[in-house]
Amino acid sequence: MSRFLETLCMTALLVTVTGASAQSAGSYPGVGRDATPKEVAAWDIDVRADFKGLPAGSGTVAQGQDIWEAKCAACHGFFGESGEVFSPLAGGVTKEDIKTGKVANLTNTTFPGRTTFMKVATLSTIWDYINRAMPWTAPKSLTTGEVYAVTAFLLNLNGIVPDDFSLSDTNIREVQQRMPNRNGMTTEHALWPGKEFHGVNKPDTKNVACMKDCAPAVKVTSLLPDFARNAHGNLAEQNRLIGAQHGVDTTRPERAAGDAVPATATPVATAPQAKPTQSKLAEPKPAASSNAGSKAALALLGKYNCTVCHGLDKKIVGPAYSDVAKKYAGQVDYVAKKIKAGSAGVWGPIPMPPQPLSEAEAMQIAVWLANGAAK
Repeated sequence: MSRFLETLCMTALLVTVTGASAQSAGSYPGVGRDATPKEVAAWDIDVRADFKGLPAGSGTVAQGQDIWEAKCAACHGFFGESGEVFSPLAGGVTKEDIKTGKVANLTNTTFPGRTTFMKVATLSTIWDYINRAMPWTAPKSLTTGEVYAVTAFLLNLNGIVPDDFSLSDTNIREVQQRMPNRNGMTTEHALWPGKEFHGVNKPDTKNVACMKDCAPAVKVTSLLPDFARNAHGNLAEQNRLIGAQHGVDTTRPERAAGDAVPATATPVATAPQAKPTQSKLAEPKPAASSNAGSKAALALLGKYNCTVCHGLDKKIVGPAYSDVAKKYAGQVDYVAKKIKAGSAGVWGPIPMPPQPLSEAEAMQIAVWLANGAAK
């Protein structure tokens, strides 16, 4: 009888375990599997506003400056001022803002623009974004210490911490209390459902329909005279490609009232680019097999994420490889140098940062381009 009860208990235990296992697999038996703890840990890297999820580590302002100049300045400027493409990270913050926790320039209509540290309320947002998405060409490649160091350098640029400061997981909460716009966030817009934010539960707008005393239609009363319209170059080429303000194409005459707006924009005419001077154009160095050379070059482009910005036949962020091949046919040494050192202003306002590949790898891609960029 004892053995019978023992067997019965074991059977019931196995049924319970099997049922729990099947239930954890989800509603679709035979499809997928539960993620392992290691897989979940690799994915679960976000840092909350209360700094939950922040890994242990530290980094100094001086270390951050070295990393910044090597990996960040190409896109964001040496002082966080950025350039034509990306929004500025530093500036617009005062000592009074650090005391009050509200940036006064956000309500100053005469201030020229808004920087990241004018707007962001939580330091965890800065740390988390750098950790997950930077640098642009190699996201998640920074170590934990490097993320702390770069964050410390940005804090220093905005006057929040001194030059000799070391940011760490033990003092980051104290630094949060010096964030210039830490009190600038509000939950009164009620964009989240429920009452989890101080019991707020009301519409996010207070608009009232009004169909009287409407403003009259806007009429343009003055225009730039033709002789001055393009006096300082094409405005469309002097504005950022990203954002709301693109600039008018001043190489064309002003449209008269009532003229139809073109459905698609015609490419902006640009001045012809001068070809680089070389004492002697380098002859393409043939690979053992043209097909093998193409495959090797394409493999390198994938390895270093070059195809994120360049398409084989289409422009993405940078020019298409087919266009580069036409422009620099035969110029192997010049192209290899540009791949290694980076380039700006040749194909537009968006810079190409220096690439972390070897001289031999850069030469292999350059030979492929010089030979026509065959697929």
